[in-house]
Amino acid sequence: MKYFNNVLETIGNTPLIKLNKIPKDIDALILAKVETTNPGNSVKDRMALKMIEDAEEQGLIKPGGTVIEGTSGNTGMGLALACIAKGYKLVCVLSDKQSKEKMDILRAVGAEVVVCPTNVEPEDPRSYYSVSKRLAEETPNSWYVNQYDNPSNTVAHYEQTGPELWEQTEGKITHFVVGVGTGGTISGVGKYLKEKNPDVQILGIDTYGSVFKKYHETGIFDENEIYPYITEGIGEDILPKNVDFSVIDHFEKVTDRDAAIYTRKLAREEGIFVGNSAGAAIAGILQMKDRFKKGDVVVVLFHDHGSRYVGKMFNDDWMRERGFLEEGFKNARDLANTHGEEELVTCGSEELVSHAVAKMKAQNISQIPITKNGEFVGYVDETKLYQQLIDESIEMDTPLSKVMEPPLPVVPASAKIEEISGKINRQVPAVLVDLGDGKYHILTRHDLITTLA
Repeated sequence: MKYFNNVLETIGNTPLIKLNKIPKDIDALILAKVETTNPGNSVKDRMALKMIEDAEEQGLIKPGGTVIEGTSGNTGMGLALACIAKGYKLVCVLSDKQSKEKMDILRAVGAEVVVCPTNVEPEDPRSYYSVSKRLAEETPNSWYVNQYDNPSNTVAHYEQTGPELWEQTEGKITHFVVGVGTGGTISGVGKYLKEKNPDVQILGIDTYGSVFKKYHETGIFDENEIYPYITEGIGEDILPKNVDFSVIDHFEKVTDRDAAIYTRKLAREEGIFVGNSAGAAIAGILQMKDRFKKGDVVVVLFHDHGSRYVGKMFNDDWMRERGFLEEGFKNARDLANTHGEEELVTCGSEELVSHAVAKMKAQNISQIPITKNGEFVGYVDETKLYQQLIDESIEMDTPLSKVMEPPLPVVPASAKIEEISGKINRQVPAVLVDLGDGKYHILTRHDLITTLA
């Protein structure tokens, strides 16, 4: 009989799959190392188990102890499987930009989840780095994993992932491409492959808002490079000890938008349902296509499973809200439809300023059309209204008929986006769309900006 003694024995030996459609304009053979067949559905299973086994050997964790780690979710899942098999408790500290699916999955496998704000400095006591360390100090019989600086992270990929790739490609691999977060995968695989063949190119995928690329090219840790970004699992605002910059030949930055779009393309065009960093990696390959030639064997590692992003990159509303959805708006009706079933908010001309202010606050809107006898007779704008209130040129009980601007332009539902753009300017912040049957919708500058994303 063939069986495994526990789930941990199923880690590794993940498949290489040829990519056919997305990189069709690249002459090289593009192969994806799809890590979703690991039991925790990500490459992090490899290093999670290695870090715990090494900690056991070093006496850092005792029976019945608690494992504590700051994670983007995938390392937490790998640690959870190891903790289940070995009888440890697990506390995972995540930043609030991580997907709800990741948090729910961690809770499903018994981990305690602590959520911290994303947009704070690493040294801030609220950051997930700081909270992880504090919890480890406060919890008896606990061990802080620290995947960023734990050398076992890199060793796992030097001992496992690198040799797998060399064997699977029969030593013909010429380029290895992977998103860089903690640095363990690229450093461990890169070290092994460079030892086998120094000419193998190790290419890291970075994101805008991360310090890696500039530091690699200049040796300067530039805090101006750091700002919030959406892409999960890659990029950092610190320099983890596991990032061995000496084995990395080049960093390629990829935008949040391209990462999200290509995550969806991998599912729909290649049938490979993987996560956000995979989209960034394949987008990076397309950006670097001039580096590859006929006969090259390019391996790109896909970290994790797409099920962890169904509420984000695979959700049309989430993509649309960020201007990432390639919808190709044709006319005013297309653009109005992105608002769903929202009703047009209006005020009567004899209503008071206080009524308009209350509606603006409640509906989170900036302009309100004013009506009289069923006709549009003007509009009020948040900025102008508030300025007049501050200047005390009007009062809250002033009738809107006394303060309203001329009526907004009305366009038919068939109006082209270009026509709408021509009507919105510094003096005119919006247009009304006649949808027929007495229904109207408002389109603002913000709506037009989403068509340009």
